[in-house]
Amino acid sequence: MKRTISLGLAVLGLALLPALAQTPAPAPTATTGKVHGHVTNPSGTSQNGGSVEFNGGKLSGAAAKFPVDANGDFSAEVPAGTYKLVYRAVGTPDDKESDHIDNVKAVVGQDVAQDIDMSRKEYIDALSPEQKKQLEDLKKHNAEALKANEVIKNLNNDIRVTTQDIKDADAARATATQTLGATASKADLDAKEAEIKTAKFTEIETMMLKDTVAKPDASILWGYLGQAETGLKKYDQAETAFKKAIDVDTASKKPNLSVQGLAQAGLGEIYARTGKVPEANTAYDNAAKLDPTRAGMYYKNEAVIFFQSNNADGQATAAQKAIDADPTQPIPYYLKGNALIQKTTLDEKTKKLVAPAGCMEAYQKYLDLQPNGTYAAEVKQIIAQFGSTVDNTYKADPKKKKGN
Repeated sequence: MKRTISLGLAVLGLALLPALAQTPAPAPTATTGKVHGHVTNPSGTSQNGGSVEFNGGKLSGAAAKFPVDANGDFSAEVPAGTYKLVYRAVGTPDDKESDHIDNVKAVVGQDVAQDIDMSRKEYIDALSPEQKKQLEDLKKHNAEALKANEVIKNLNNDIRVTTQDIKDADAARATATQTLGATASKADLDAKEAEIKTAKFTEIETMMLKDTVAKPDASILWGYLGQAETGLKKYDQAETAFKKAIDVDTASKKPNLSVQGLAQAGLGEIYARTGKVPEANTAYDNAAKLDPTRAGMYYKNEAVIFFQSNNADGQATAAQKAIDADPTQPIPYYLKGNALIQKTTLDEKTKKLVAPAGCMEAYQKYLDLQPNGTYAAEVKQIIAQFGSTVDNTYKADPKKKKGN
């Protein structure tokens, strides 16, 4: 998750020095020069806002004022001459000044650089003891803020790398096939896929072990650490990381339920892969309650893990939950049919295979939703073996008219 932190740095209350009386200037001429510069406040950072004023020179009547932008920069065009350049911070009365520079020259046809640096020694020495203490406190605060900002910058960069690594790990099989070619053996593809995943999860683990020390109150970092360690089959460490993510997020001022859902689903995967079925079901149920918009995905993942673990009962239950959460996704129907068909029986009288209730319906629904899907050929063959009708295309309900 890209986070950015806007640092609200305090601006030092600048010394208000008496402004010198203005002397009427001679009448302006048609020839002008430009002056530009940057205003730095006593803490050494850019001064936000305010105005600069040119006094004297060839100006007549009111002095010329020009704004200082949010970055501390100003630019002015005035008649050629020598001026006193006055800076006033936002809110400074017209009879006071924050700082000034004498003998600033505007030269015909030139753009002269003239900065106003209030961090210079002469300016600091003129401050009162109280102002100097305020300045030191501000410098300390700014240094801490800049350090914290650098930490956040590094964390955000690591999160960007992590999210890409997770995508790459999910696509590891396709990458392995592309790298080795379609004729590669299953053993070689399995090995290459495992190699890619190990590299990606190791990189994530390395970053997150560092980042959770730098910012232990960021629950998402613990969640990513748990994902990486799960991918590396470090289940005990992963369980600890996911529980830490939940504890940290629950204790935060603004809990992020999607992070807690991710962590609960992570615990569910660990329990499913280690044979703790009741614990897995509870964890996935918690994930679905915390983040209901992803309930279908969580339960589908649970069904996949039980499929990989050869737990047909757990697979069937999770697949049905996924279907209940999102009936538009085809894979849960395939997983349900795949789990149920393992309980096929033989009719002793007819000597025909009898599929469990709901099995063929689940397979047929998969074909309805994804007639040319990855498992379509397999499903069609299975349905044919049981003597059921195979629909090759999805059929909309004829009772529903377009637009209803």
